[in-house]
Amino acid sequence: MLNWITHGPVTARPSLLIAHGLYGSARNWGVISKRLSNDRQVVAVDMRNHGSSPWSDEHSYIAMADDLAEVIGQLGGPMDVLGHSMGGKAAMVLALRHPHLVRRLALADIAPVAYSHSQIQYIDAMRRVDLTAVERRSDAESQLADLGVERALQSFFTQSLDITGKRWRINLDALADQMPRIMSFPEVNAQWPGPALFLSGGESDYVRPAYRPVIRALFPKSRFARLAGAGHWLHAEKPREFEAMIRAFLDA
Repeated sequence: MLNWITHGPVTARPSLLIAHGLYGSARNWGVISKRLSNDRQVVAVDMRNHGSSPWSDEHSYIAMADDLAEVIGQLGGPMDVLGHSMGGKAAMVLALRHPHLVRRLALADIAPVAYSHSQIQYIDAMRRVDLTAVERRSDAESQLADLGVERALQSFFTQSLDITGKRWRINLDALADQMPRIMSFPEVNAQWPGPALFLSGGESDYVRPAYRPVIRALFPKSRFARLAGAGHWLHAEKPREFEAMIRAFLDA
């Protein structure tokens, strides 16, 4: 069972499940989760091989979707689901495999396609951090900066650093091994008829117009929106604007 963090009590509005992206954690979504929980319960999970959730050699989207289904089942019913990047792909597969568990689906800067790039460079950077020399998060951020990791991602990654235990709360070996699967998208012979929002960063190319036929084939009630001035990590770059757009979709 995945680890999760709950914000707010159950209300008359549907609860919201948040699935973070690669190298993230439920903690990365703390501020947005708290803001959205003013009128609904928000549950942010640690995906497998991240945070305080169990580690596994398997990191497929089928497995991740079933993890999310287990959490929703444990919490007692269908939920709205918000997923970013890797978590967005897992959320899409969740809706396709377990349609009765999802009410509304919000996808942050991701499409149901295979991407040709890799995120392995960040695993390499984290592996090269000398954890014995880290006494505070800023020490690790400084090392990541020297390794060429952009400023916005330094604090993002170090939220998954166990300083006392001198270890990453990310299964770097499994994610490196499973990177081709993470960059891909599985073939799922299904269609989900519910409302889906594909919200992308205005400066990101993760959700290209050319992908729309593929998206609509799987999610025929898709809507598309862009957040100006934001890249792939749009929720971290423009949190207030991101929150407002997600809230408007969930409340529609």
